[in-house]
Amino acid sequence: MALLKAARELSTPKRGPTLRELAHHAQVGMKAARETVAHMKRGGALCIARTRNVPYRNRPVAEYVPRAEAPEPGPDRSALHSLLCSWPTAPAA
Repeated sequence: MALLKAARELSTPKRGPTLRELAHHAQVGMKAARETVAHMKRGGALCIARTRNVPYRNRPVAEYVPRAEAPEPGPDRSALHSLLCSWPTAPAA
């Protein structure tokens, strides 16, 4: 719940929080955040909006947003990514 709340609070239309920013804002450890965000992404609560270059890593990192705030697919997003991000999920029991 803390990570989802952090994603809602840190998300803007032009920028989403990275995993590290989510963990810091939610005050949880990186290992717990990495596992929980992976589960939330698989379950459909979070979606990768875009990637961003950061100084602490050589590769771009993902920016996460709640599914309701996911940006509309544009020319820079692949069709497969858009399909997977909009895939309907079963409601949690």
